[in-house]
Amino acid sequence: MTEAPKQTLGERITSAISAAGDEMRASANPESKSAAEAAAVTSGLRPRRARLRLTRIDPWTVMKTSFLLSVAFGIVTVVAVFVVWIVLGMAGVWDSINETVGGVMGGSSASGFEVENYLGTTRVLGFTMLVSVVNVVLITAIATLVAFLYNMAAALLGGIEVTLAEDER
Repeated sequence: MTEAPKQTLGERITSAISAAGDEMRASANPESKSAAEAAAVTSGLRPRRARLRLTRIDPWTVMKTSFLLSVAFGIVTVVAVFVVWIVLGMAGVWDSINETVGGVMGGSSASGFEVENYLGTTRVLGFTMLVSVVNVVLITAIATLVAFLYNMAAALLGGIEVTLAEDER
């Protein structure tokens, strides 16, 4: 029984990188017979490839997906603003702003100034929720419009061509 000579770590890494490069070149250029042959020699397998063309995107599914993602983005925005607002309050930013305004204005008129009366948590969160709702409507409408525009452009130009390759490992 004869054993195959053991490769060093450097040789194994070099051969793996070479095989991956050959497979990538074969996948990137499906018409190249030499790249496919090089990939088959180094890895022992020919990668299966399929050339597909994206000719239509269903606007209804785009609308549902964009609505869901924009609602999630709106929730994340409201939570992030709330967390930042609480952290700013705990850090004493609002007290510092009140003291600064009191020092600049001087006198008794500035002693009653509190920035929370103008930029309170409820007011800021209400504005953030309003902006989030508007963003949900706009993002959903724009994504659906883009799907319609893509379908019209694909009807004229044929769509986007994609080459898919399968890894057999």
